Amino acid sequence: MEAFWASFLVVFLAELGDKTQLIVMAFAVKYNWRSVFLGMTLGIFVVHSLAVAIGSLAGELIPVHLMTIIASCLFIGFGVWTLRGDDEGEDEDEATKSSRFGPLLTVAMTFIIGEMGDKTQFAAMTMATQYESWWLVLCGAVLGMVLADSLGIIAGTFLHRRLPAKKMRYLSAGIFLLFGVAGLLESVLQNI
Repeated sequence: MEAFWASFLVVFLAELGDKTQLIVMAFAVKYNWRSVFLGMTLGIFVVHSLAVAIGSLAGELIPVHLMTIIASCLFIGFGVWTLRGDDEGEDEDEATKSSRFGPLLTVAMTFIIGEMGDKTQFAAMTMATQYESWWLVLCGAVLGMVLADSLGIIAGTFLHRRLPAKKMRYLSAGIFLLFGVAGLLESVLQNI
């Protein structure tokens, strides 16, 4: 059980205030919270399964700077999409149905791309190399991240009920754009 609790605490604390916690808040404004939760959980499970399975080799297989660039471009794309989406006069249900992948896969793919090379993935990889119980590390890491990011869903749902739709759309788009631009700048500065 030490492997479970250690990975749970490390991942939970590392995820607090992380970009994906804010991104899930933005998705909770756009989609039904259940779809966001399921997509988030699926994405988290995939990312941490890869981290635990691959362990320390993941850094060699997928360069961190490349994943940062891909994730940043996706975040910018989601920001632009969020700004444009409601201008077409669609209500929330129509906008959700018109998405090419639907809310579940959209959220899951965002988590998978956004968390590749992130500190929580590296934390799970490190824990997997320290403990022989890989499945306890996986369970602890997934649960820690799901709980931390669920706080983002709660915040997004609360804000969605309290703020006008137009302000929430701008807030949502701003979060995506901020992390997209910040990620690109980080990648550029690291490679100078």
